[in-house]
Amino acid sequence: MATPKKKTSRTARKAPAKTPSARSRKSAAKGIPTARSPREKFTAIKPSGGKDDSFFELVHEIARQVPRGRVTTYGAIAACLGTRLSARMVGWAMNACHLAKRPVPAHRVVNRVGLLSGKHHFNPPEKMQQLLKKEGVAVKDDKVVHFARTFWDPAKEL
Repeated sequence: MATPKKKTSRTARKAPAKTPSARSRKSAAKGIPTARSPREKFTAIKPSGGKDDSFFELVHEIARQVPRGRVTTYGAIAACLGTRLSARMVGWAMNACHLAKRPVPAHRVVNRVGLLSGKHHFNPPEKMQQLLKKEGVAVKDDKVVHFARTFWDPAKEL
């Protein structure tokens, strides 16, 4: 005769609590600095000194660092913040840059192949191209000419 199976509720099973590893606790106790994510590193070196910034504010801060005559991509900014797969969210942040306290040079951020994909958010749409040309970036058919030469990677430069 088969023994009846013990019933367990799904809510009774809990995932183990996430705690720091024993190694990182020992390092912290000894005063040895532990490795930080790229986002924490960028937050730590932010000129304003603030650490509790929103994702959008961090994106705007990186966009402000792009030098005149250079461009970067949504994905490069996301990778610099440690969220490599969040390029679309960087695009949303750039779309909201008009709400930022300090001006953000949104015209210096293009898509991964150099297309002016955010130009429709400028008024008039040709303004993005005009601003880039004014800074010396050549644009033809809504695409940055010599994109590899003008590309600025914040992960390497910051």
